Amino acid sequence: MPKMKTKRSAAKRYSVTATGKIKYKKAYLRHLLSNKSKSAKKDKNEPGYVNAADYHNAISCIPYLR
Repeated sequence: MPKMKTKRSAAKRYSVTATGKIKYKKAYLRHLLSNKSKSAKKDKNEPGYVNAADYHNAISCIPYLR
């Protein structure tokens, strides 16, 4: 059976933690930051984790990062 291919766009966006969670960087922190509140910017600066409902879809895109 041939190897599974990794979706390269997903591999660049996601990383897997030691406990198996899938981590990603949150959106909306690139430009137009003067309009955003300090608390919104602080929230966006922390990593996001993939929801349990989307976990299987994300893992199927990055089979070798687990």
